[in-house]
Amino acid sequence: QVQLSESGGGLAQPGGSLRLSCRASGTISNFGTISWHRQAPGNQRELVASITGDGRTNYVDAVKGRFAISRDNTKNSIDLQMDDLKPEDSAVYYCDADALTVKHASAFHRDFGVWGQGTLVTVSS
Repeated sequence: QVQLSESGGGLAQPGGSLRLSCRASGTISNFGTISWHRQAPGNQRELVASITGDGRTNYVDAVKGRFAISRDNTKNSIDLQMDDLKPEDSAVYYCDADALTVKHASAFHRDFGVWGQGTLVTVSS
């Protein structure tokens, strides 16, 4: 079973920055789409940004110009750079993959609908 894990959450001041990373349980070989979602208390989980295996990106309007999703092959991660943070960005952030293939111990493993456990982002002064 392929697993995803997030890191990089924490406390930031309004206008500050955080960089979230999403790593897989193996070397990422290929994927359909990897996305970052977020869920604030009392709210539904919402899509924040996504990146396809061929590098196309998409953002929700609320974060356009402030957030950037990218693939870092040296870190084997999908990162979300968050700049100019606002209190309304506070939420648990999750990464997920619709279809993901990783290489681990000389074998390829493919899984669908994989979610991480989430990382908490709090933006407050």
